[in-house]
Amino acid sequence: MTDAIANRGPDSDGQWLDADAAIGLGHRRLSVVELSAAGAQPMTSAAGRYVLAFNGEIYNHMDLRDELAGCGRAPAWRGHSDTETLLAGFDAWGILATVERAVGMFAFSVWDREARALTLARDRLGEKPLYYGWQGSGRAAVFLFGSELKALRAHPAFGAHIDRDSLCLFMRHNNVGGRHSIYQGVHKLLPGSLLTVSQAGPEPVVQTYWSNAAAAQRGEAGRFNGSAAEAVDALEVLLKDAVRQQMVADVPLGAFLSGGVDSSTVVALMQAQASRPVKTFSIGFHEAAYNEAEHAKAVAQHLGTEHTEMYVTPEQALAVIPSLPSLYCEPFADSSQIPTFLVSQLARRHVTVSLSGDAGDELFCGYNRYSLTASLWKRLSVVPRPLRRALARGLTSLSPDRLNRMAAYTPLARRWANVGDKLHKGAGVMTAGSVAELYRGMVSHWPRPEEVVLGGVEPTTVLNDPAPALAGLSDAERMMALDLQTYLPDDILTKVDRAAMGVSLETRVPFLDHRVVEFAWQLPMEYKLRKENKGYTTKWALRQVLFRHVPKALIERPKMGFGVPIDSWLRGPLRSWAEDLLSESRLKREGYFNPAPIRQKWAEHLSGQRNWQHQLWCVLMFQAWLVGQAPVQSDI
Repeated sequence: MTDAIANRGPDSDGQWLDADAAIGLGHRRLSVVELSAAGAQPMTSAAGRYVLAFNGEIYNHMDLRDELAGCGRAPAWRGHSDTETLLAGFDAWGILATVERAVGMFAFSVWDREARALTLARDRLGEKPLYYGWQGSGRAAVFLFGSELKALRAHPAFGAHIDRDSLCLFMRHNNVGGRHSIYQGVHKLLPGSLLTVSQAGPEPVVQTYWSNAAAAQRGEAGRFNGSAAEAVDALEVLLKDAVRQQMVADVPLGAFLSGGVDSSTVVALMQAQASRPVKTFSIGFHEAAYNEAEHAKAVAQHLGTEHTEMYVTPEQALAVIPSLPSLYCEPFADSSQIPTFLVSQLARRHVTVSLSGDAGDELFCGYNRYSLTASLWKRLSVVPRPLRRALARGLTSLSPDRLNRMAAYTPLARRWANVGDKLHKGAGVMTAGSVAELYRGMVSHWPRPEEVVLGGVEPTTVLNDPAPALAGLSDAERMMALDLQTYLPDDILTKVDRAAMGVSLETRVPFLDHRVVEFAWQLPMEYKLRKENKGYTTKWALRQVLFRHVPKALIERPKMGFGVPIDSWLRGPLRSWAEDLLSESRLKREGYFNPAPIRQKWAEHLSGQRNWQHQLWCVLMFQAWLVGQAPVQSDI
């Protein structure tokens, strides 16, 4: 099982077994802090009670050591690893109280030899993955857990039955989200959770120790009441401290730099606290609509970083595609997985740890859909739905390319890149009956996945559960909160973790220090989405922090996604590959999809009538993953 995920820890491996208790822990090590054998895992606590296999970093672990010393509970330290610090905390305070004190990203398993119980834990926002589940039956049943599904698949008890309901989730959101996995009987531990299981209590008991929804509602109830300048000052102090803690490593460290607000802020605060030029990395594309490298280079030159960039050819990007199914180990179809892997690969040639600017959009109202959905609903709700349907048909009768040309000389082109694609996506949700339905449409790829997945029923999630939640938040804030619970861990963090760990690169996300998250929820919306002379400014407070370090002129431009031209590739160099995976005979033979809607979208895409790249990429990534999973036991 550990060999299957050797890429996550290429430096060493270890196993700890207790045959009498029928428990085994395995660990693969990527040495980042405490490079000596004193950091080897699985590790036993000084008192001998706990055995820990830990993935991640505890950024405040030296502060925890000071606290242990202050209360007379510090052991005779063997080294300076955060794993040893956690174990000392478990001995002194217990598992829950230690986790609540910890600032960091992590997934771990700890065996309590006294209570004969296993505890699994995952960090507050879901930076590190953790799968678990009972497999086998009767006396042969085994409780399996690991950082990736490929570790579980290596066990002989693993059943590998594909869950068609989870496949419905994948088709809607391009990932298998929440507590679900693509396999029956296997789950993800949700962020901010602890799970306990034992032979005496084999049914897993899950408890939440931190909740983004609760943090959002606490923030709404206790708003920051200082001035705008005070808010920016406080935010900068918090972010600088988060960045400072995350720069601690015993190996070379750098940062991804796209030249956008988020990554530029992280790099600026790194360079402000560094004694030498920070190593920064970006990739560029020769297609102008996808290229941010020139902006990243300008920011790097201003800050004085040691910048490395690489312009990627279509051939280099296409060469990544065959490795995606094994890299992600369950279907995953955010096509920005390709450039994310390439920039990780570039960074790993120079560093072992890279900081990133992820989560700035979700925390500070950066995505266009937040302001667009809220304002769009105010306008749409007064227009009769039949009229909205007619308008949607009119928009989609024109190809995205033609809409781009028509919008080229309008204010739309100055605010958004790829206007045609955005108008097509907007047209698809114009007939919504509520702002919640409108938002769900915005984050959906196949809006009716049960019509595509044979025998599948879409599970209830926080996005389709009618139960009231997130009371008191505005429409835009509710979308941000939902993204932090769903899109961020299920898409963004999954994408970055698998791409980076695929090349044995550790990534760290300063914006996800939970103290930063909790402060962001306290900020009033006018400090995030601010009305100014030329309209609304997104991420206002964060921009003000950045503009103390980088001139506004280097940053202010239309927001771009981190993507690749999948749409044109599917009509060109990927066409034969896609045609094979999407052939009607193949889809019928495998028995997971209804071929008709897929074939229709494929024909419309090839003709240029519509851009169905996201919907088709979902199908293609499942199909490619399915090929790599053989032999898989079908449930039909």
